[in-house]
Amino acid sequence: MEVMVLVKSKITKIFKEAKEAVKGILYGMASHQMVRYMLKTRMYLEHLFMLITLGDMLGIPILPPYYSLRLLPYAIPNIATWKRTLFKERDFTDQFY
Repeated sequence: MEVMVLVKSKITKIFKEAKEAVKGILYGMASHQMVRYMLKTRMYLEHLFMLITLGDMLGIPILPPYYSLRLLPYAIPNIATWKRTLFKERDFTDQFY
């Protein structure tokens, strides 16, 4: 009886692992590229939002300071990474990835 329980648990474990593997393969074939494109588009939109709202830091006043200050609490967590990516030295090979 105990042997049957062990065999059954091993079989269910194998089926679960196979299901996860098939799910990963289908994800990679069907939607991985789309997800990467959407994440890259989101990154560009976030950079644009930060530039519009906090462009005064770089000397590019786009929005009046009143609206920038109203949006500042939402932008504070992203300021450090935004400045780092904005001032990052870029190479022409960065376009390939």
